[in-house]
Amino acid sequence: MLYSMYETGFYAAQPWRALALAARDFWSSPYNPARETEFARSLYAGADLFANLTRRYGKPAWGIDQVEIEGRPVAVTPKEVWATPWVKLLHFERNAKDLAAIGRTSAEPKLLIVAPLSGHYATLLRGTVQTFLQDHDVYVSDWVNAREVPLSAGKFDFHDYIDHVRDMLKELGQRPHVVAVCQPGPAVLAAASLMSEDKDKSRPASMTIMGSPIDARLSPTVTNKLAEDRPFAWFESNMIYPVPPPHPGVGRHVYPGFVQLAAFMSMNIDRHQEAHRQYLLHMMDGDGDSAEKHLEFYDEYLSVLDLTEEFYLQTVDIVFQRYLLPKGELTHDGRKVRPERITDIGLLTVEGENDDISGIGQTRAAHRLCLSLPPELKEDYVQPHVGHYGVFNGARFQNEIYPRVREFIGRTDKT
Repeated sequence: MLYSMYETGFYAAQPWRALALAARDFWSSPYNPARETEFARSLYAGADLFANLTRRYGKPAWGIDQVEIEGRPVAVTPKEVWATPWVKLLHFERNAKDLAAIGRTSAEPKLLIVAPLSGHYATLLRGTVQTFLQDHDVYVSDWVNAREVPLSAGKFDFHDYIDHVRDMLKELGQRPHVVAVCQPGPAVLAAASLMSEDKDKSRPASMTIMGSPIDARLSPTVTNKLAEDRPFAWFESNMIYPVPPPHPGVGRHVYPGFVQLAAFMSMNIDRHQEAHRQYLLHMMDGDGDSAEKHLEFYDEYLSVLDLTEEFYLQTVDIVFQRYLLPKGELTHDGRKVRPERITDIGLLTVEGENDDISGIGQTRAAHRLCLSLPPELKEDYVQPHVGHYGVFNGARFQNEIYPRVREFIGRTDKT
């Protein structure tokens, strides 16, 4: 019912949005003699804000067509190399001639970045991808919005996620590297454990786990406490809704992205209200640069995807309520997941000092589980002065975290 009401509200607002767009165009027209007056700028700013708040925020474009390496531009072409109804494996292929021109002639480490499937699109990692492209052959899991997947495609749960990680690693060939950003950490560690036990030739040479709830019992955050305080039945009753028409996944039960977005925004509602107030003021003052930065952030932040009912509820149950992986009780396809069977996969964990999503120690817990790894294959790093997002994006990631990850991958590379 809630999803249908949300869609009804969106469509009901469209005539008003059309009027707002018309008003915005009128008051900003170069042919309008009143364009530069304070009155006109105020009306333009208000109409623009209303139009932005009532539009559909679809999946953002990756927008990565080149990367700068050693001060030289290198062309980049995203290519889909493998897919299921639930994910597209994208290869950000760098131009070989451009690489050769700067002396990069030998093969660089193949790297799978497993993007979180937790409400936002994989494009949230745009900056992460661009940074890794400087020194790696990068592949990314580009997850599909569950409301776009017809019921005929079947279900997708936590264990399917583990299988997808394994399949994507196999697509990269022998001994690739993997980076798990936030939510995928438990699934990536589980996949690596199973692949190690099977002596799979595509088991990763290293895995870097960043800001992830490997053991959510440690330093619990507001998100963790919500999962602990509510019974499992509450999540079933209050967080799951059927997809309404006209979406291809009509009838599929999902955890809607807009519900998660509302929860996240409510945690910092004053900050978001102030950001929009400042945007309005910037528009009224004609400060286009500041307004553009606001739009760039919220175009990404407000673009959300739905999760399947089974994946969301199993994640709540397995990761945030019963803690099966750190307790040694997780099974997959009838097999026990044994991180202690990992013997030759480098493990680097990265945490943010001020992370309010995955608290300090939750990611580091992976070292305690990988009992058979020698010390030279294990490394833990806590980045001062960053929150959750800063663990994988921004200036401190580029200048302080990434060099450590690059060095670790280079040290453990098997190619």
